[in-house]
This record gives sequence, C-alpha cells and structure tokens, in this order.
Amino acid sequence: MPANLGPPPGPDKEARLDEDRLLGGRVLLAQPADGLRAGHDAVLLAASLPARPGQTVLELGCGAGPVFLCLMARVPDLRVVAVEIDPSLADLARANAARNGVADRVTILTGDVADPALRAALPRADMALSNPPWWPDGTRPPAPRRAGATHEGPADLADFARTLAAPLPHLGVARLVLPAARFADGAAALTAAGFGGLVLMPLWPLAGRAAKRVILGARKGVRGPARILPGLVLHGPGAGAEPILRDAAALEL
Repeated sequence: MPANLGPPPGPDKEARLDEDRLLGGRVLLAQPADGLRAGHDAVLLAASLPARPGQTVLELGCGAGPVFLCLMARVPDLRVVAVEIDPSLADLARANAARNGVADRVTILTGDVADPALRAALPRADMALSNPPWWPDGTRPPAPRRAGATHEGPADLADFARTLAAPLPHLGVARLVLPAARFADGAAALTAAGFGGLVLMPLWPLAGRAAKRVILGARKGVRGPARILPGLVLHGPGAGAEPILRDAAALEL
C-alpha cells in the first residue's frame, strides 16, 4: 500500500498525498490521492526519449513529475525544464525532484501551454515530451485534478505541439503518449507544428488485443514518411515491458 504523506506543499493544504515507487523503487513519487495516478504511460513515455547525459529536456504538463523523474533515473546528468499549469502540482513536482536528489537540475515553470508568452520565454532544449490531457469533450471526471489530467482546456493538442517545437533545434526530438483513439489528432498537431518523420508505437495491453495507448515520435523540420512500429505488449504471453517498467531500460522508437 502507498504511504500517506499528509498535505502537499503550497496553497492546496486540503489534499492528501500518497507515496508511490516507480522503476522498481528507483523513483519516489508523492502524488495527490484524488488525482490521476501515474503509471505505465509515464514510465513508457520517459523510456521512449533518446536523451543523452548533459542534454536539456522540456516536459509539458509535468504534474507531480513522474515522467521527468523516470527519465532522469535512466539518463544521468540530464537537465529538465518542465511546465505545469496547476501551482500546487508544480510545487509538488519541485518537492519530488528534491526527494529524488535532482532538484539542482530541474526547473519547474508554472504556466499555461497555450500562452504565447510562456512559449517565447522557454529556454533552449534538445528534446521535448508530454503526456497531455487527451479528450476534447465528453463527461469529465468529478475530481478537478483528474479532469485536468484527462480533458483539454485551456490548451489543446495543437498548443502542446507548438510549445514542444518552440525551444527545439532543427532535428530536435519530440514524444507524445496518447490514447489510440487520438493518434491521428496528435499526428496532425505535430505536423502542423513543423515536425515530420512521425513514428507510431502501439502499446498492446495483451497480445492480440487492440492498443489503448500509443507513443508518437517526431523530429522538428524532418521530411519523410510516417512509420508504424511492431509495438510493445505490456502483459501476458509475449510481453516485453518488464525491463522498461522495472529496470529503467530504454524503449527504442
């Protein structure tokens, strides 16, 4: 069972925190008990980015920090600039960076991905990634934090793609994780933002089942055909996810 850590830092004193562990215990993550819990999406997205020591990575919509913390657990000497619209979650991401001993290499910006001023102010980055809010409409979860993690607004996929592109150099790498039902929207947003060479990796829950999630990869300024990879089976016979989820192995795209 996750440990209850009491209220988070910052203004949201009523929320309760649970502590979870990712990557076989390498990452300690405090996250709101009433929020969308980090899981396979965060770990697999982090594993898919081919970052190298000494580089700077931008993450949009970092929440409590599971993606960048998993990435930093795999890649030493990495620097991260992350953006989060919820001030309480931004404070929690800073606290989680300190808890994992990487606070000196993490900058958390509180702001809206749809804001052109924030986009223009971002420092240069070598690569960028995001697990953005997915759904444009429909029934929203009653808990505000869960709704903020799953439903667009004020920023949509186009805003996320433009802001991913803004600090990257030519050939800079971007990654998104999305529900399979939105891969076409994600691909269109990345293309409109100047990315190309799209790569689609399906994430199969079981062999022979329809993919529920996909990872989209792209490079800024590249021209070339899109590719669909064989994909990754997460559970059951033929599963290949265990080294990634527990041992911090990379996921090659």
